[in-house]
Amino acid sequence: MPKVKTQEEKLWGAAVVKASFALRDALESPAFKGIYPGLLRDLGVSAEDVDAFLEKNRARVEQAAKGGKPDDS
Repeated sequence: MPKVKTQEEKLWGAAVVKASFALRDALESPAFKGIYPGLLRDLGVSAEDVDAFLEKNRARVEQAAKGGKPDDS
C-alpha cells in the first residue's frame, strides 16, 4: 500500500509544479491550465494554500523546480 502523503508533502509537490511553470513564464500556458487544477483536486489542496506555502518556502521550492536538491536548513 502506498504511503499517505502529509499535507506539507502535498503542498510541496503542487508548489514545485507551479514554480516550475512560473520560472518559465508559463502560468498561462495550456499545459499548466490543463495540469494544475487536476493536481490540486487529486492532492486535495487549494490554490490559495499552495500560494501561501510557496511564499513561505520560495527559495527551496524554486531550487527544487530548477532541478536542484532542496536545502533543508
